Amino acid sequence: MIFIKKLVFNPVQVNTYMVYDDTKECVIIDPGMSNISENQKFAAMVEKLKLKPVKVLLTHAHFDHVLGCTFVSDRYELLPEGCSDDEFILKNTKEYAAQFGFALNEAPPLLDNYFAQGDKVCFGNSTLEVIHVPGHSPGSLLYYHPESGILLSGDVLFAGSIGRSDLVGGNHKQLIDGIYDKLLTLPDTVKVYPGHGAETTILNEKSYNPFLRREVKKVIVQDEK
Repeated sequence: MIFIKKLVFNPVQVNTYMVYDDTKECVIIDPGMSNISENQKFAAMVEKLKLKPVKVLLTHAHFDHVLGCTFVSDRYELLPEGCSDDEFILKNTKEYAAQFGFALNEAPPLLDNYFAQGDKVCFGNSTLEVIHVPGHSPGSLLYYHPESGILLSGDVLFAGSIGRSDLVGGNHKQLIDGIYDKLLTLPDTVKVYPGHGAETTILNEKSYNPFLRREVKKVIVQDEK
């Protein structure tokens, strides 16, 4: 069984997750801390929960999800890991952030290890499965723990929405196809922890997400025939 602690950071309200098990080994997902106060809040929570950070995982490399990578690297001697397809985004973090009005003093550290579809991330007594769904960014990864029925979806799938596909490297068709082929095929009870906003479930998104109406449209077409 794994446990999740969520903290929300920076003006874009990124969900930063601490994922851990009974061993207290912890993976940090999308460190979004953007200032000293947020760094202190994050470190205080690590201390409060008596966690031992062992990995930093990125769901993708957009600037709002990597702002805390330098702090985590300095404090815990951990470098981010993610998909090589997003490496070019990470390298240009300062430039991309400036387009959204964020002036960064330094770029985050580059990826130290790459993950792809089907890879495993091990920590403590637990293993996360890696799911690659491009479209929001080329290298968007999701982390799935089947035993606990938990999916950390980054900016691919939200409660009632999906990730935007109009940013550099985005592709709407890839995003929709990936959600249908790799996410909506998961058990209905899987709880989804997105990169922004509230948690949801696979069943909720199948039933109510207005961006995921492919089957409904097919039925309508068939009825008209």
